[in-house]
Amino acid sequence: MTHLSVNINKIATLRNSRGGNNPDLIKVALDCEQFGAQGITVHPRPDERHIRYADVRELKKVLKTEFNIEGNCREQKFVDLVLEVKPHQVTLVPDAEGQLTSDHGWDTIRNKEYLIDIIRVFKKAGIRTSIFVDPDTAMVQGAALTGTDRIELYTEGYARHFPQDKEAAIAPYVSAAKVAVELGLGLNAGHDLDLHNLKYFAEHIPQLTEVSIGHALISDALYYGLENTIQLYRRQLNF
Repeated sequence: MTHLSVNINKIATLRNSRGGNNPDLIKVALDCEQFGAQGITVHPRPDERHIRYADVRELKKVLKTEFNIEGNCREQKFVDLVLEVKPHQVTLVPDAEGQLTSDHGWDTIRNKEYLIDIIRVFKKAGIRTSIFVDPDTAMVQGAALTGTDRIELYTEGYARHFPQDKEAAIAPYVSAAKVAVELGLGLNAGHDLDLHNLKYFAEHIPQLTEVSIGHALISDALYYGLENTIQLYRRQLNF
């Protein structure tokens, strides 16, 4: 069974646009759990333009499902937050400062020594690690040498090419997933997965442990309602 982790960044963006606490981020997270989400994902950034560091601390107190914190581990503030909160999983993303959204995976070969060191820090604290990786078998092989527990396949390329040629779109991900499994890495995936492309992806990556979905799911919830939308996504994964 592939687990669905709901990224609630967009809820925080909506709240922050007017100040105050509407919508209530913590309540939404708890509702997502009640409606069937098997995890909650947040991606705090230094400017706190959506998820605030205080949100992360409050979420840790109340969440009952898996808590996944994504972010740029080159920011010491992020590292300190993760070590303080101790989520179930930290996903390391090579964001540049001020980046709008994540748009590439790690070069696990060039950054091998750095990743070994930072992953050791989190694992020493008992936190499972996952690193954002493009669907490139060389990068997957490099990831296995860092000591990470899992990789998260960056799926924007798949989503972009899916409408034109879904077989070509999925091919590099199948190859990357095969290598990851052979090397003993857990498999996550995320970015631009939605109700149109998710089932096909999950069908062809049978070893997939978790998907993290935010923007598309929250957008769909405007039409279908949050509870119904979470169930719709769950059904795409458990066919």
